[in-house]
Amino acid sequence: MHVVVMGCGRVGSAIARRLEQIGHSVAVIDQDPEAFRRLGPEFAGRQITGLGFDRQTLLDAGIDSAGAFAAVSSGDNSNIISARVARETFGVQHVVARIYDSKRAEVYERMGIPSVATVPWTVNRLLRELLSVKVSELWREPTGKVLLMRVTVTEAWVGRRLAELEAATGARASWLVRFGEAQLPSTTTVLQDGDQLVVAATDELTAQVHEVVEQGPRGGEH
Repeated sequence: MHVVVMGCGRVGSAIARRLEQIGHSVAVIDQDPEAFRRLGPEFAGRQITGLGFDRQTLLDAGIDSAGAFAAVSSGDNSNIISARVARETFGVQHVVARIYDSKRAEVYERMGIPSVATVPWTVNRLLRELLSVKVSELWREPTGKVLLMRVTVTEAWVGRRLAELEAATGARASWLVRFGEAQLPSTTTVLQDGDQLVVAATDELTAQVHEVVEQGPRGGEH
């Protein structure tokens, strides 16, 4: 997959290098050509000097063939505008923006543009969003036996009851995020497109959770 990264600071350069290491093609945009030094001599991707929301700059970076776009410059406005251009003008499927203002971040989450703040796990969260990883580990308790997993509801589970997913995986839903707002689910909760679950599971269940989420209900029957 081709990925365009807007912003070559510490986060942007780390994402670009990581993506290239795992086999993706990458283009990085930054206003300051000196910023590309952070990428290091081994980086083989494109380095585009310009504004991340400028149409020609984006085209030079290959936005028209990109499967993902990350807006991680130091400015909220630039990140918001470029993320919207990538999503709305070029139809990039996976778009994520780094937003410092929490109120703005909530608005963009509801618009379907995931956002991340300046926290230590920013790079990992961005990579999960960009690569559309459906199941990922969030936290593990000290003995290592029980963990919390973040699950993005796949198309096969849309319209199904949460209780079905719990029964198929053996995991238990702790909370549900819908339209950017967290809520406690009930036994009658029906899963919707865009829902994200946080489920508790034992270490032995992790493979089952991955398999069930990715493959959908057995038999495909409602």
